[in-house]
Amino acid sequence: MLIKACITYLSATQVEVYCYFTIMAYVKLHFILLIIFIGLFANNVHSHLSHKFYSKTCPQALSIVKEGVVEAIKNETRVGASLLRVHFHDCFVDGCDGSILLDNSATIQSEKQAVPNNNSARGFEVVDHIKANLEKACPGVVSCADILAIIARDAVVHYGGPTWKVRLGRRDSMTASRATANKSIPAPFFNLNNLTSSFAAQGLTFKDMVVLSGMLP
Repeated sequence: MLIKACITYLSATQVEVYCYFTIMAYVKLHFILLIIFIGLFANNVHSHLSHKFYSKTCPQALSIVKEGVVEAIKNETRVGASLLRVHFHDCFVDGCDGSILLDNSATIQSEKQAVPNNNSARGFEVVDHIKANLEKACPGVVSCADILAIIARDAVVHYGGPTWKVRLGRRDSMTASRATANKSIPAPFFNLNNLTSSFAAQGLTFKDMVVLSGMLP
């Protein structure tokens, strides 16, 4: 409804800029809902997670990720929101396990080609760049699932939102499920009832739906 109201009186060339500021103003009032989703749903997938997980094995991990996020947003202002959306879509499919990052192979149907992600989810090159820098510093230590979780937090903070301690220690999925992605992730053609039902299936409210659907490109 927010998006519909936003675009009613605008030309196509005005939509992106006007909606960005309209949505961001709304999000400031309800950002805590987004934090509840990411902080509780994403952090508490496994009981063994700890924000100190890499303190000994890769103590510079957080700073490397933050530098990558800041650099990426400097190059393209809205990419931080896109990266947050990637984490959001990853978590909607069997938990926050990085499965959205897997490409097609003989045994994998990538979630990147699922209807809600195809030609829509973006920012994967930023994740690849950050992962490459982490591999140089700490080979084989930091999981891609954790990278997505840290990126999401750092992007929110960079845009002026609140911060939180990200619990780490996720293990990367070795497979993906395009079928589950098509079923679980809200599709771009969903109407209001479809969106509400999709988010309710994840234990999220109507306001959660508006924030997560409205603020992300």
